Amino acid sequence: MLDKEKWNKKTQDKKRDKKSLPRGVATGSILALLAAVLLSTILIALTADNPGDALKSFFITPWTSLYFLGNMLDRSGLLIVTGLGIALAFKGGTFNLGGEGQVYAGGLAAVFVLLHAPESLAPAVTILVALAASLAAGGILGAVSGILKSRFGVDELISSFLISSTVAPVADYLISGPLRDPTSNLLATARIPARLLLPRLMEPSSLNVSLLGAVLVALFFAFFMVSTVTGYRIRLAGSNPIFARFAGFSPSSYWMPVMGVSGALHGLAGFFAVAGTYGLCHRGFSGGIGWNGIAVALIARNNPLALIPSAVAFAWLETGASAALLSSGLSIETGTFIQAVVFLLVTARFVPLGRKILPAWLGGGK
Repeated sequence: MLDKEKWNKKTQDKKRDKKSLPRGVATGSILALLAAVLLSTILIALTADNPGDALKSFFITPWTSLYFLGNMLDRSGLLIVTGLGIALAFKGGTFNLGGEGQVYAGGLAAVFVLLHAPESLAPAVTILVALAASLAAGGILGAVSGILKSRFGVDELISSFLISSTVAPVADYLISGPLRDPTSNLLATARIPARLLLPRLMEPSSLNVSLLGAVLVALFFAFFMVSTVTGYRIRLAGSNPIFARFAGFSPSSYWMPVMGVSGALHGLAGFFAVAGTYGLCHRGFSGGIGWNGIAVALIARNNPLALIPSAVAFAWLETGASAALLSSGLSIETGTFIQAVVFLLVTARFVPLGRKILPAWLGGGK
């Protein structure tokens, strides 16, 4: 009888620990963001020519100016998609460091189709073909890393990063050379015809319907990962590969598809950027959204639904820093350093400790 009571108590403790873990993880993400905001405030106060105006621009302008608010929401949409690509790779037991190159490839493929498609094609058909081209371009780059990992044991961190590092200078050459608009002073392609652009939602900002598309994609994957057999297998392959083998399937069989879809999502971000945000493809158009997607995924702890608020929070930090830079002489280096602070803090592992949440590097857990 005593053994049965002990077993029941042990089972209840395990259930309670499982319920408390998501709360602790969410609290850790919130603490990381609050710490990033605090350090950003200190940096702005110490480096701006006019700290009062700079802090006002940082905290208030992104929410009160239609231009900055629209740009912030547009940036959020791009980060949702790249963060989702990173989160999916994490869930499947892989890691995608080639996001920047995949965004570049997707955007370049999309703009090539949008500029060279026959005018006889209906605009909707041309846009769908460009979308498919961007998905294929990013997906192929991601899938290559997955194949190298599953077939030859090549570390996907190294292969995805090296492939991305190769794609970026090739894309820069094409944008500033063969595909450059000779009538423009920019290192960019010709502008996409207005009839082929994604509709704007809040002019004069760059906000467009891609934000709605990003949210729908996040909602789809939130459903897919928890309500389908394939989603369950992907999560099991990443979280417990040994048990996956006992369940009758090989975790390695999902590495290539997961990396391919991860790359395709980054390619989708490239399509959104050129067809929605910029209306052309210029050198450096990715603007770090591939790398920043990693931070967004870490803040969300790879939860597709949590990606939406975490992307908005990260975009707010970026937009606030830009507003402070324009209004009060904040240095560009400070804006970049603020993003580095966010990266540093969101990668710190926060764990529950009784009723307290402490970072692991402060003794909060092993």
